[in-house]
Amino acid sequence: MSVVQAIVLGLVQGLTEFLPISSSGHLIFIPKLFGWANQGVDFDVIVHLGTLLALVIYFREKLWLMFKAFFSKKVALKEDRKLAWLIILATIPAGLAGLFLENKINNLYSHSISIIGFSFIFWGIVLWIADWFADSCEKSKDPKIQKSINEIGWKKSIFIGCAQVLALIPGTSRSGITMTAGLFAKLNKKTTAEFSFLVSVPIIALAGLSGLWHLAKIGFNTVGLVPLSIGFITSAVSGLLGVWVLLKIIQKWSFKPFVIYRIIIGLIILFLL
Repeated sequence: MSVVQAIVLGLVQGLTEFLPISSSGHLIFIPKLFGWANQGVDFDVIVHLGTLLALVIYFREKLWLMFKAFFSKKVALKEDRKLAWLIILATIPAGLAGLFLENKINNLYSHSISIIGFSFIFWGIVLWIADWFADSCEKSKDPKIQKSINEIGWKKSIFIGCAQVLALIPGTSRSGITMTAGLFAKLNKKTTAEFSFLVSVPIIALAGLSGLWHLAKIGFNTVGLVPLSIGFITSAVSGLLGVWVLLKIIQKWSFKPFVIYRIIIGLIILFLL
């Protein structure tokens, strides 16, 4: 792997992991677009860990509060303790699905570029419907709209967690499907984005640890230390940028720019690759 390829794929992973446009889909179709050889599992694992670092840095204060609250019985930490449990609850469906279904799904879909293109378009349209639904609720001043992450209940947490299972299909987008579910669950846009980010911490951590365990057994064979290091750093830096960009865009323009992007990329994948 060249340094240029490592930089490009690291940047792509960092930006697309948190934007609702599918990081796994991009890591599959970008190399095909440029005629690059597959970057290998070890590179994918390392850049995912880079995005995990980005999340930990960005949400360090909230994550630390939840960590302290989880092991405390102080009344003052009640809300953070509840949020920690809700994130664990939302992680269970995707964690179990990843454990038992990920390899089967990868064998079925990971090499199908048409499935990725279709997923880009289909789930982009579903995100547009969810965005329209959220706007309609806001305009009608629906009293059930939840404007704080601390208002989320266990039912909505499980609903978002179950939706996250669909992200195992390349091109779906983990952040995209959790945000879509959050919008349908009547969380406001900022709240659904923040909950999606926080829920991704344990999922990315579990996937990263699983990947490292697998690579420890078979060895890091496909990529050198320099490309791995570059990929890790660039994915972490661009991941921080991705979180910031998403929060800015949805507050100003909503999710529609991402819907348009998904449909355009999906069409390119289906008709040009």
